[in-house]
Amino acid sequence: MIVLEIIYAILGAAVALALENIVMLPISVWFLVILIPLFIVLQVIPVFPPAALRIHSIRLRNTQAGSMLLKIFLLTMVIDLAFNIPGMCGALESMDIPAIGDAPWKWTGHILLNVLIENIIFWNGIVRIYITTNQLGMKYRVIGALCGMIPIVNLIVLGILIRISDKEVKFENEKILLNESRASEQICACKYPILMVHGVFFRDFRFFNYWGRIPAELEKNGAKIYYGNQQSAASVVTSGMELAQRIKKICEETGCEKVNIIAHSKGGLDSRMAIARFGAAPYVASLTTINTPHRGCEFADYLLSKIGESHQVRVASMYEAALRKAGDPNPNFLAAVTDLTSSACVKLNEEMPDPEGIYCQSFGSKLNHASSGRFPLNFSTLLVGHFDGPNDGLVGAKSFCWGQDYQFLTVTGKRGISHGDVIDLNRENIDGFDVRETFVQIVSNLRKKGF
Repeated sequence: MIVLEIIYAILGAAVALALENIVMLPISVWFLVILIPLFIVLQVIPVFPPAALRIHSIRLRNTQAGSMLLKIFLLTMVIDLAFNIPGMCGALESMDIPAIGDAPWKWTGHILLNVLIENIIFWNGIVRIYITTNQLGMKYRVIGALCGMIPIVNLIVLGILIRISDKEVKFENEKILLNESRASEQICACKYPILMVHGVFFRDFRFFNYWGRIPAELEKNGAKIYYGNQQSAASVVTSGMELAQRIKKICEETGCEKVNIIAHSKGGLDSRMAIARFGAAPYVASLTTINTPHRGCEFADYLLSKIGESHQVRVASMYEAALRKAGDPNPNFLAAVTDLTSSACVKLNEEMPDPEGIYCQSFGSKLNHASSGRFPLNFSTLLVGHFDGPNDGLVGAKSFCWGQDYQFLTVTGKRGISHGDVIDLNRENIDGFDVRETFVQIVSNLRKKGF
């Protein structure tokens, strides 16, 4: 693929340079016969079909095409500079190319055509990757826009945009091919459906999935997905009661007998409470907790001890007003936060012993370096670390382990895996950690165990 890209970039650059150096045609012919068709062709159809045929997604084909156009832009820019600067100074007179002083009109036409064609190539490329590349995010789109007019810096930033786009094309295309190769196996088609339970201060929304790209990936591999739909801010007891009702309703409506719960953060405590106190145990085959604070967060104890009661009430009323608008019928901010303290979890764990007859496993992760996380976790990592040690930005690693099996998810280098990364909250591809495949394997293993 790399060799093909080099060949296509050189061919594209040769065509562009050839067009730039045909300066004797009337301007009307240029626009009608060459420039307008060139713009339409580059904008409407992917360039270089032999490479694009290897890509199994229209979006990714356009991303690849945009990246290729930007590479051609960079290559032709370098060649143009290497040719034009000596030529204008008269260094190429031995090749019958006059200096700018001897042929000003010819050089003016040549430079204008250079600029025009380079702009056509650049804007077709940049528009493509801005529209189709998910991994650029708002950050790199803004950086690209702000640095566009700064010499040298704009080329460096352009190189970064191309690298991010190329990585996404390669990674996402490999995922498509992997899912196609195992489609007939339906490796996530468990005996019981998957119930995904969100954490605190989030809800299950139709147009924004708390679990990012994970549910779609599971469904491609045969899983049947349901959501907890509990309130975003409530005590563990209240959320546990709501989840128990939800579980029983799913079983009644579908006839599935049981569900496999996958719960993140406080959702793991809520699920345990539903099983222990509210009669959900007969309807649960397995419980998988992801970065759940089973032993609470000492940092939360510290915060509540330092913030006066009047301030707590003020902050709570602000959050609860917003949560009601988001759909919570009866939010309780302070109850939700208090149940995440280490002191509260000691009492909760006494009420929620390990259930018999239910397979329980847990997963955890941590940020390797504070600056590697997304805001606000990059800020909170250091604060949480002072009380809870290594953490994912919110929960200490020592709090994750619970159940028969435990797996700590980690990557080398600075990045690490945050509390949000582990559920694909930011839809970000992280080197060394394929979050979607991690969940596919979690569910696949549940299937192998007969759940």
